[in-house]
Amino acid sequence: MSTDLDRVLARIDADLDGSLERLFTWLRIPSVSTDKAYAADCRRAGEWLARELAGLGFEAGLRETPGHPIVLGHAPREGAPHAMFYGHYDVQPVDPLNLWETPPFEPRIADLGDGRKAIVARGACDDKGQVMTFVEACRAWKAVTGVLPIGLTMLVEGAEEDGSKHLPEFVEANRAELKDRYGTCVALVCDTGMWDRRTPAITVSLRGMVYEEIIVRCADRDLHSGLFGGAARNPVHVLARIIADIHDENGRITIPHFYDGVPETPPEVLDQWKALNLTAEEFLGGVGLKYPAGEKDRMLIEQIQSRPTCDVNGIIGGYTGEGTKTVIAGEASCKISFRLVGDQDPKAISANFEAFVRERIPADCSVEFIRHKGSRALALPYDMKDLRRAQAALEEEWKVAPVTIGSGGSIPIVGDFKRTLGLDTLLVGFGLDDDRVHSPNEKYDLTSFHKGIRSWARILAALAA
Repeated sequence: MSTDLDRVLARIDADLDGSLERLFTWLRIPSVSTDKAYAADCRRAGEWLARELAGLGFEAGLRETPGHPIVLGHAPREGAPHAMFYGHYDVQPVDPLNLWETPPFEPRIADLGDGRKAIVARGACDDKGQVMTFVEACRAWKAVTGVLPIGLTMLVEGAEEDGSKHLPEFVEANRAELKDRYGTCVALVCDTGMWDRRTPAITVSLRGMVYEEIIVRCADRDLHSGLFGGAARNPVHVLARIIADIHDENGRITIPHFYDGVPETPPEVLDQWKALNLTAEEFLGGVGLKYPAGEKDRMLIEQIQSRPTCDVNGIIGGYTGEGTKTVIAGEASCKISFRLVGDQDPKAISANFEAFVRERIPADCSVEFIRHKGSRALALPYDMKDLRRAQAALEEEWKVAPVTIGSGGSIPIVGDFKRTLGLDTLLVGFGLDDDRVHSPNEKYDLTSFHKGIRSWARILAALAA
């Protein structure tokens, strides 16, 4: 017997051309948020989406911010769970324009030569194509049944590529509307990727961040190395020794209490990751490397997903111009970032790191720290009911169990959803590693778009259960 979901999936298949045309219409709007010259286009892209949502029965419109407007829409359903979907309608700049094979805001279907077809345009994957997988799933449900399976709030911003500067304050100011009014129970995000083009993934953790700059000062000016070399303290040497001390020979970070709050990944998840057989050759070979540099007693996949890290992002000191200049610098500086996991406390990491550095500063030298905003890591409970439902829905669509993975990067607004609204977030995306996100000739596989719509249709039905 045909079910509502069967009919919805059939509708998605039959209306794929219509879904593509709607996406293409949106992709033609050059909503580059970081360039003021495109401010009117950003608003136009928001207005377009608001009209689409209104046509699907959402009470939708633009909400003003000091920057680009936010699209907000509500479609409650009495007696059903309520979720909030987040995405963004702004896109990255297109530079360098000369590397695009066709104009970036004239979307097209390209044949990739291996039986795959892809949508090519700026925003095709990040994030308009991904947002539209969800919108089109909603459209199919409305067309077939007249209602959505669950209540939904749509929150789609226009400044993600510009740092989401005003979104946290918007979420804080509108907590009652976003969380309390409808009893919102989970957030949904489609701005991540698949494990590979046949294996879906749910991102269950995001690493947090601590970022610091260190300035080491020794002499009160640059010195002639012929006169002062061997006697005067060199801040580049001091800084280099500090940096070298941060890691031991096994790749572990030596800062005291650094691993406080770092959890062990459940054995069943480690078994799943091990079965993926991610090799150094596969992961590092493409960037000209061979050997993992992280903790030697951890799998490569753990190093990039579930373990904390410390990296030097830049070093400045002495003469760096063309030719020679024999000086001992008066000061040297570096920028260092930490990626955090589990319950690591950004403030504690900062304090312990600064103490670690001060212990290594010679008595006649000084150090200054410039602290940047930190963020905690986020992780879903592995036994979360909505996570299990989404996993089952994805497996039904793709005929392979989805991978639950951690992200080495950070999506700060997801932290605000947790801290401000008390919402866990399901991150389900259909991007691929070769989608050239932020680069010329950005693409989104046609299969990712089509099966992404079908996947969200199934997830909505699963959440309704």
